[in-house]
Amino acid sequence: MQKAPYYVGLDIGTSAIRCVVGMFEHHETENTLSVIGVGIKENNGMRKGSVVHAEDVATAISEAISEAERMTGVRIDGATINVNGAHINSQLSKGVVAISSPDRIINDDDRIRVEEAAAVINLPANREIIQIFAKSYSIDGQDKIKDPVGMKGVRLEVDTLIVTAGIPLLKTLELSLEKADVQIRHKTISSLAAAEAVLDRRQKESGTALIDIGAGTTNIVIIEEGEIEHVAVIPIGSQNLTNDLAIGLKTELEIADKVKKTHATLDFKNPPAESVSVEFEGKRHHFSEKIIRIVVEARMEELFEQIDREFKKVGKSRKLPGGVVLVGGMANMSGLALYARERLQLSAKIGKSSNVGGLADTIAAPEYATSIGLMMLDMILEGQNVNQILPSRNLLTNGLFNKIKNLLN
Repeated sequence: MQKAPYYVGLDIGTSAIRCVVGMFEHHETENTLSVIGVGIKENNGMRKGSVVHAEDVATAISEAISEAERMTGVRIDGATINVNGAHINSQLSKGVVAISSPDRIINDDDRIRVEEAAAVINLPANREIIQIFAKSYSIDGQDKIKDPVGMKGVRLEVDTLIVTAGIPLLKTLELSLEKADVQIRHKTISSLAAAEAVLDRRQKESGTALIDIGAGTTNIVIIEEGEIEHVAVIPIGSQNLTNDLAIGLKTELEIADKVKKTHATLDFKNPPAESVSVEFEGKRHHFSEKIIRIVVEARMEELFEQIDREFKKVGKSRKLPGGVVLVGGMANMSGLALYARERLQLSAKIGKSSNVGGLADTIAAPEYATSIGLMMLDMILEGQNVNQILPSRNLLTNGLFNKIKNLLN
């Protein structure tokens, strides 16, 4: 498939592979990024966001892409992908360079040099930098500068957030994509892609956390003043809840999964029913709703304790004016937003993708946030002028990804 005008986001999730294809539709008054194809396939080759069976993941990727190809009628050979798993870490770093030009005016090359200097850090042999986020710059002691280009000075410094991942797990993911004959155009963390799809300018400026609760992991990104403040991956997801229900209800995993999807709730306004049921293989199974609620609440309490622990690491516990935005498959659970508000003492809501047309209504569910965001980043990182295409949207990548796309691995 040609790189333009088609853009592809490939969300390699623990339980499913989602492929979203988009293109621009030009209208008299505006341009719209529209979803023109979607493919989804169950994935049985991953655990906690990491590949454990490369062949199974490759097969799922191929089938998801084939489904999207049939819908769009175009050949897909490359995509922007996500990297997931508890092996992802972030750390702060500082870079310093001297401005040697005769006029002492800072240019793009100087900015790239100082960011590359920040990337020179001591890493274990089994870790690799996957992204660098420039938070702010300083010129001759004047700090809190967002864009130093065009300014005059002798000493340029930058504060960055560096995201690293385990090399063996990255190589296994790349092997799966190679087996599926898919080229990696760009890669990013899941939460940043989801943030691109659902957060608006005001949320990114005021201070907002995006929480993506998937099947095997929970991805967190905190954004304030348009910059990435913190990223984290917690190895807890909806599959843990399925396991808990299987133990608590003394039933099979397949039945527990149906119970989770049908009866798991955090909406406790009404008293629990004496008995609820699900049908599996032609037989109806009955369970106590009270026990289901006890199991669900215990698991979610543990998860939100760990989420708040991540907020505390960067001094943001109960201090995010934009609150939290929830996406991922678990965001479909009734009462989750209210529960998050009470546990985190912050405003909370379920995220919804915006500024996307076409088939967007069919993938409006929160579990598609990452794949839609990856499609948008595929467009941005290919060098499109976002301000001209989507002038109403101040993307996180305005400035941010333009700063780092030359440093992306």
